[in-house]
Amino acid sequence: MNRIDRLSAILIQLQSRRTVRAQDIAGRFEISLRTVYRDIKSLEEAGIPIIGEAGVGYSLTDGYRLPPVMFTREEAIAFITAEKLVVGLTDTTNGNSYSSALYKIRAVLKTADKDHLEHLDDRIEFLKATHSPELRADHNPMQTILSAIAGKNVMQLNYFAYYRQTHTHRLIEPIGVFYLDNYWHLIAYCRERKAYRDFRFDRITEISLLAELYADCHPSLKNYLRDMFKDIKLQEVIIKVDKEAYPYIGQQKYYYGYIGENQVSDGVEIQFLTNSLDWFARWFITFADHAVVLQPKELLIRVEDIFNGIAKKMANK
Repeated sequence: MNRIDRLSAILIQLQSRRTVRAQDIAGRFEISLRTVYRDIKSLEEAGIPIIGEAGVGYSLTDGYRLPPVMFTREEAIAFITAEKLVVGLTDTTNGNSYSSALYKIRAVLKTADKDHLEHLDDRIEFLKATHSPELRADHNPMQTILSAIAGKNVMQLNYFAYYRQTHTHRLIEPIGVFYLDNYWHLIAYCRERKAYRDFRFDRITEISLLAELYADCHPSLKNYLRDMFKDIKLQEVIIKVDKEAYPYIGQQKYYYGYIGENQVSDGVEIQFLTNSLDWFARWFITFADHAVVLQPKELLIRVEDIFNGIAKKMANK
């Protein structure tokens, strides 16, 4: 990126947030702090009213606004691609809001770019997995939850506890949401359990935002997730799959800790990090006649144990 484009991008970044740290600018554009300071000075010399506060960051003077932004064709394509994901992965209200915002983006595009997007729009689709849950449209959990997080509002919800097969009523203090393995999750402090809990969106039967506010004393979502997974021990697994069988593994490998692969003369060596050799062994058995375990030895032993158990049951019939 040349310097003129970078200065324009920094100006847009400054308008996108109340304050922006020099470290954030440096990290985004992979430049030094010294270069950041020089770029900020150049913007100030060009008449941009930037306020800098030591230890806080940079901000634009209240009331200053950029003229309408012109998006590149590549940025516009990224927007319509993201629209498919937002509509497919979030609730109806959130999807409609994103689509509405996209109309405003389309309005500032050049005619040629509008035609380009019109051609691509129906050539990008998002297909849900067959087991993906359908979010209930009547309570629109995403918008309600995000509003509560932003306003620090206590929430009440009715939740179906799958392991006990019961419906429970909870008062919670939400701290964040994340998406994992086809499900949206809400992390919140549960006043009933007096602990942090993970609530899956598809098991929330009712949810509402209360006027009561809660103290901002909870960890960030990023720190919570980091602590949640820090004690999980992952074990490296390497298997070799025949080239003819490899394409049939498809996307399943991503559910078992896939990290990489290497083409070898007689197949494909695939590396995984798994937290359960037992579950990995059971998945491996589905294509074991076209693959071998390279490491660890414990996985090979577990696969053999499962095969022996199957053979014993078959012999007793």
